[in-house]
Amino acid sequence: MEREVNEIAVGLDIGTTKIVAMAGKYNEYGKMEVLGVGKSKSLGVHRGVVNNITQTIQSIQQAIQEAESVSGIKISNVTVGIAGQHIRSLQHSDYITRPNADAVIDEDDIDKLCNQVHKLVMLPGEEILHVLPQEYKVDGQAEIKEPVGMYGGRLEANFHVVVGQVTSIRNIGRCVKSSGLELSDVTLEPLASANAVLSQEEKEAGVALIDIGGGTTDLAIFKDGIIRHTAVIPFGGNVITEDIKEGCSIIEKQAELLKIKFGSAWPGENKDNEIVSIPGLRGREPKEITLKNLSKIIHARVVEIVEQVFLEIKNYGHESPKKKLIAGIVLTGGGSQLKHLKQLVEYITGMDTRIGYPNEHLAGNSDSETTSPMYATAVGLVMDSLVHIKKQKKVVKKEVLASTQKAKQSEGIIEDHTISEEENPRVDLKPRKNILEKWTEKFKEFLDNAE
Repeated sequence: MEREVNEIAVGLDIGTTKIVAMAGKYNEYGKMEVLGVGKSKSLGVHRGVVNNITQTIQSIQQAIQEAESVSGIKISNVTVGIAGQHIRSLQHSDYITRPNADAVIDEDDIDKLCNQVHKLVMLPGEEILHVLPQEYKVDGQAEIKEPVGMYGGRLEANFHVVVGQVTSIRNIGRCVKSSGLELSDVTLEPLASANAVLSQEEKEAGVALIDIGGGTTDLAIFKDGIIRHTAVIPFGGNVITEDIKEGCSIIEKQAELLKIKFGSAWPGENKDNEIVSIPGLRGREPKEITLKNLSKIIHARVVEIVEQVFLEIKNYGHESPKKKLIAGIVLTGGGSQLKHLKQLVEYITGMDTRIGYPNEHLAGNSDSETTSPMYATAVGLVMDSLVHIKKQKKVVKKEVLASTQKAKQSEGIIEDHTISEEENPRVDLKPRKNILEKWTEKFKEFLDNAE
C-alpha cells in the first residue's frame, strides 16, 4: 500500500487546560505515525468555549511553532476539535427519490441525502456541525448498513445530527485564521477521541466513551458500529482542582499538583494518619492536609460528574436489550488518569470499564507520551484529517477522470465505454489519426487567416 509523502495532516485540540498541535501521516502499514507534537497552556478557553481570542491565538501559535520545530514541517492547514456546553444532538430521518431506480446507488446519492439534512432549519444562532447517517432504507427495506451498490428509487436514512452555537464555532475559526492557519475541518471532540481509542469490536458490541477533559466531559455512545448518542457535560478535571483549592485554602498550582500526585477518587483506601505538607505563601506556616480529606473532596466532585454522564447514558436507553452496551465504558482524556477512577465508575454504573489509550491506530514505535489518554482527542483529529484528505483526493481523481472523458468524447476520440489503449492494446488507432489530421488542417487555416 503506497502512500504519498504529502499526506500529512495536523490536528489542533483547543482544550480548556492545554492546546495540542499534532502532525501525523500514515506509514506503509496503514497505521498513524506521529511526526511532531506541540503543547501550550490554554489561557483563553473556558469550558471548551473561547472567551479570550487574543490569548487563544498566542497559545495556538506557541503549540504550532513547537510542533513545526519538532517535525520539521511547515504547518498551514489544521483540523480543529470542538466541544463546549452549547453542543447538542438530535435524531432526524430524511429521504431522496432517485430519477433512475435501475441505476446503482453510489456515494453521490449518499452525499446528496446528507447535504439535504444540512439544509435543515435550526434554532436561531445554531449551526449543524455533523450529519452522521445511521441505518438506511432502500425502497422501504429497513436495516441496511451499506446501501452503496444496491438498486432502488427511494433512499431513506436515520441521521444523528450534531448542532452547535454559531458564535462559538466562528470564534474558534477566527482564532485559527488569525494564527495564520487554514481551517480544513471542524470535528466534534468526542467523535475524534472515539476514533483514536475504540476498536471496531467495541463499537459493534456497544460502548460509551467518556472523555474527561479539563473544562468538559464528552460522551459518545456506539452500538452496532454506529454512533447513537453524543453529549458534552460542561465540567471536567478543573472543577476538582477548584474544589481542592477552596477546601484546603491553597493556590491553584498546588491544588493541581496534589490532585495529580496524591489524588484518589476512592476515599476508603487512605488512612487517617497519611499527611502531606504544603509550603505556605511568602513566609507563612506550611499547611498539613490529610490524604483522607483530599480524596473525600475529589470523590464528591467525581461522583457528580460520573452521575451526570450516567444520566446521559440512561437517556440513550442502555437498559433495553437492543440498546445494551456490552463493552461497557471506556474512560479517556487527562481526567481519566485519576487513581481508582475506573473502580468508582464501575461502582456507580455497574458497567465494565477500562482506561482508553490512543494506541489502537498508532504506529508501534510511537512515543509513550503520545499514547497517554491526554492526547486521545489530538490523535483522533489527525486521523479524521487523514481520512478527509483521502476522500478529497478521490473526489478530485473522479472529477479529473470525468472531465478528460468528456473532453475526449466531445473531440470524437472515444465513444462511451471505449477501453483505453493501456487497458487494451488492440484498440484501433485509425480514427485518432483522422482527427489529428483534421486538427492540423484547422490549425493551418487559423494561421493563414491570422496572417
